[in-house]
Amino acid sequence: MTTILLVSGSLRRGSVNSAVIATVRRILTAHRPTVRTPGLDLRALPYYDEDVDAVDGSAAVREARALVESAHALIISTPSYNGEAPGVLKNALDWLSRPWGDSALTGRPVAVVTASSGPKAGAEARPGLHSVLERAGAVLVDHVPVAIGNGEALPSDAFGFTAPSVVASLESLVEATLAQRVPLLR
Repeated sequence: MTTILLVSGSLRRGSVNSAVIATVRRILTAHRPTVRTPGLDLRALPYYDEDVDAVDGSAAVREARALVESAHALIISTPSYNGEAPGVLKNALDWLSRPWGDSALTGRPVAVVTASSGPKAGAEARPGLHSVLERAGAVLVDHVPVAIGNGEALPSDAFGFTAPSVVASLESLVEATLAQRVPLLR
C-alpha cells in the first residue's frame, strides 16, 4: 500500500489550502483506493527548540517524524503570508529536517501547491518553500507549478473543489507524485 502524506499550510477554518488537500484526498480515494492519505496536523507541533530536539523532542514531534518516514511522498498546499510560507509550516519543516542529513524528509518526494483567496494564488511562497525543502533533503516532485487563485470564489463541496480546471491540475500533480514516490527508506 502506498502512503501519500497530505499537509495544509493553513490553520484557518474554511481554508482554501485545506480545500486543496480535501480535493487531493478525494482524487486519491476515487482513483487509487490502495493509497492511504493521512494528514499532518501542524497545530500539534511546538515551536522548534533545539534544546528539546537534543533530548528526542516531544511526543508530537516523534509522531510527526514517524508519519513522514512512513510516507512514500508528501503533498503540501500552502498560502503565502507576506510573500513566504506561513510560520506554522516552516516550523513543522524545521522539526522534520532534523537530524541534519538523515531527517524524515531526506530523499522523500514532496509536491507543492500554492493557493489563496486572492489572484496571486500564493505563488510567491513557492521559491522559499522549495528552498527549505531542498535544504532539508526532500526531492521536489517534477511538475509544472500548480497555483490556485481566487479559491473562495471557486465551486466546491464538502470534499473540496469541483471546478474541472482545478481538479484536472490536481489530478496531474497527484499522478506526478505517484510516479516519483520512493520505496520506504526506513
